[in-house]
Amino acid sequence: MGALLVAEPVDLAGRGDVTVLLTLCYALAARVEFEVGFAFAVPTQLMFVPLLFLAPPAAVPLLVALALVMSKLPEHARGDWHPGRIGLHLGSAWYAVGPVLVLWAAGWPEPTLRGMALLVPLMAAQFAFDFAFSAARAWFALGIPPRELVDAFRPAWLVDLALAPLGFLLAAAALEASYAALLGLPVMGLLAYFARERKARIDNALELSHAYRGTALLLGDMVEADDAYTGLHSQDVVSLVLATADRLGLDGAERRRAELTALLHDVGKVKISNAIINKPGALTAEERAVINTHTIEGERMLDQVGGLLGEIGHLVRSCHERWDGRGYPDGLAGEASPLVARIVCACDAFSAMTTTRSYRPAMSSAEALEELRRCAGTQFDPRVVEALAMVAAVAPVSLADAA
Repeated sequence: MGALLVAEPVDLAGRGDVTVLLTLCYALAARVEFEVGFAFAVPTQLMFVPLLFLAPPAAVPLLVALALVMSKLPEHARGDWHPGRIGLHLGSAWYAVGPVLVLWAAGWPEPTLRGMALLVPLMAAQFAFDFAFSAARAWFALGIPPRELVDAFRPAWLVDLALAPLGFLLAAAALEASYAALLGLPVMGLLAYFARERKARIDNALELSHAYRGTALLLGDMVEADDAYTGLHSQDVVSLVLATADRLGLDGAERRRAELTALLHDVGKVKISNAIINKPGALTAEERAVINTHTIEGERMLDQVGGLLGEIGHLVRSCHERWDGRGYPDGLAGEASPLVARIVCACDAFSAMTTTRSYRPAMSSAEALEELRRCAGTQFDPRVVEALAMVAAVAPVSLADAA
């Protein structure tokens, strides 16, 4: 940086106030963090590009370092940030050296629309210097190979690429009106608002998700208190269902519905007489007809709760449908029954077969899988059976601890 200052002396005459304002705006932009994929990005490019052209170019790396330090002043005031991190900010500002060298090689051109192609080498130099510093630090300090950092940098690079042309246009407009570069502030404010709103939505979704799961567990505990077998059986089914859902590649939302459905697939049994639920031996036709209403009762209970639990009511209703359409309560066949319900149906049967009941001993996992395969295409979805078989082959013992 010192060599650059010698090559191009700092002269703030005529642009000193703009330089100060852009530096302050850069500090504000550095505080606007928003998620991109699994990483974070900041809209500093909106102010960095105008700084390159409107501030003394050789001073830009130092101005960036100063802005990064200023961006942490609120944390410093609260005692959450140590001045010793200034050295890290000096290193982080190293990325600005690359674009300055490009401008020096090009003879310090002004940001005209015809010269917009200059953004290509500017961005390439910025990314190269940024990655070189970060990769060297990660390699020597943390032992992380540089190639493993590319995916982490890609989202931030894409954001910078998107904002750089706007920053260039702001710099070009400032040639006619010095403060035109500050028009990037509303964009920064909008990004800050969207970032805050998105974070709030994610936090609320997580809290709501935890609340729903807590409610489901509470309902599951009610079932368990009423019938010990049903409660423990439901927990085992949850583990099997989640592992099978992962094997089938269900997305996050469907996986959560599968978990809640597995937790609550027997919740309607609290409406069935204990004399029938806990009867030793086989059920009569009339008793079987009564117990078969538990899916309808479960759907009705969950509909009354509403929200996400209300949404899975129809899944709970369908957990005893059959692939051939001979199940209950609606006689749905094949893919007319939801995939989540078909998964729960197969896992429910596997768990029941491998559990000791009052009227029969437990089957081995191999025997239960043989029975599932025998009934694949009639009672069970063949694709679900094979996914469950792969899960059971990996963990043939109870998966109760896997959830």
